[in-house]
Amino acid sequence: MDPMVIILASVAIIILLLFYGPPIQLLSWTSKGVMKLVIGGVLIFVVNVVGSMFGLHIPINLFTAVIAGFLGIFGIGSLVAIHLFILP
Repeated sequence: MDPMVIILASVAIIILLLFYGPPIQLLSWTSKGVMKLVIGGVLIFVVNVVGSMFGLHIPINLFTAVIAGFLGIFGIGSLVAIHLFILP
């Protein structure tokens, strides 16, 4: 891609943001989603620390963090059930 096109597109976006402001609603949704992903990762980490005594290990990746973050305790329970019953 031509560098001039990238520079002009960046300048156009900056000018639009200066006139209309940042999309606050989009930033709010994004920040809430990222916060839920982080909370999901921390919950899985805690389950892995406690579950290491019982031989339980749930990998921390984007898919499992989304499930744990958005579903909460029920998501962690479903991940544990999947690990124990479906993936022996």
